[in-house]
Amino acid sequence: MKKLLVLLSIISVLITSAACSSGNAYNVANVSEYVVDGSSKFAFDIFKTVNNEDADKNIFISPLSISVALTMTYNGADGDTKEGMEKVLGYTGIDNALVNESYKNLISHLKKVDKDISLNIANSIWIREGELINKEFITRNEKNFNAEVSSLDFSDSKSVDTINQWIEKETKGKIEKMLMGPIDPNIVMYLINAIYFKGGWTNPFKPEMTSKANFYAYDGNTITVDMMSRTDDYEYAKGKGYKAIRLPYGKDKTSMHVVLPDEGVDINEFIENMTPEQWNDIKTSLKKTSGVQLKLPKFKLEYGIKSLSGSLKDLGMEKAFASNADFCGIREGIYIDDVLHKAVIEVNEEGSEAAAATVVIMASSAPIEPAAFIADRPFIFFITDDTTGTILFMGKVLKI
Repeated sequence: MKKLLVLLSIISVLITSAACSSGNAYNVANVSEYVVDGSSKFAFDIFKTVNNEDADKNIFISPLSISVALTMTYNGADGDTKEGMEKVLGYTGIDNALVNESYKNLISHLKKVDKDISLNIANSIWIREGELINKEFITRNEKNFNAEVSSLDFSDSKSVDTINQWIEKETKGKIEKMLMGPIDPNIVMYLINAIYFKGGWTNPFKPEMTSKANFYAYDGNTITVDMMSRTDDYEYAKGKGYKAIRLPYGKDKTSMHVVLPDEGVDINEFIENMTPEQWNDIKTSLKKTSGVQLKLPKFKLEYGIKSLSGSLKDLGMEKAFASNADFCGIREGIYIDDVLHKAVIEVNEEGSEAAAATVVIMASSAPIEPAAFIADRPFIFFITDDTTGTILFMGKVLKI
């Protein structure tokens, strides 16, 4: 078995499997197909860009986690900054309210898609104590993303621990110490998404059928792995340059799709040529097939902490990272300093356990002076009846 590709991530597969039936037939109420299509395009774009940076490494990401964190941030963008984010996230021509409503309903759906699996999606916003943030921005993210909003004294060394503990709790201990202290004085806000998934195979592998076998790595080395084995009826396809199989979890509402490029097909070239349309073609080509002999290695992957700023800039979001970015919907004078991502997964005979976290770090391009009125020089004053506007008294103070 050569060049195994677990396509995108468990969580990205969850979007297509749980939010859609076969092909492109959307069946989740109030989730716009335009938003899902845009998110799928973003998933492939970010995966390809990251893969170009780390072509010789294992990769595991959650496009959903990344897009949710960035969409919360997008809710405060305007002008060229907003247009750039729309283009990258796949929201061009889609009303902002529809984007938010779709994510609200999608997240709600995913959380209850199957009682036999565990799926947690959590969002939070952490604001430097004393910062004045647009209330509409906060309300929009609380309403649509159920974001927990907290104000912290970032100068306190314990604030990093507080944020890291939240991420660790929401990922069931899978992701620890996402942030390192001390927090830079120009950091204004963290917008965070955390996802945790645990699903048992609908048809588990038998541990006694697992045996040592060769895995032929991309670098040419041969590695001895624990190879799981099962012969069963699976949704399976053989296409041009690849084989594909669908492995369902729980009540068959979520699944892992595994795509195996043919011998001699370079996996990085295969990824580069993949499109959302081809991904849909692969899914629709899967047919129930009897007696499929499946061999899949047990594996653990940990990817990150990865900075996504370079990838996102390459895709067209460079304005959001510039010191003159327009996030006036949050407050004046801030920009995205960095976007951090980490994802982990373990696959064994029982099923899969995965987690991911994305942190959007917002920084101040220049300190904004707080509104202040210090009467330390001559001034004029009035005493008025504010109902009628009548001036009762007026005066001037030159010295006291």
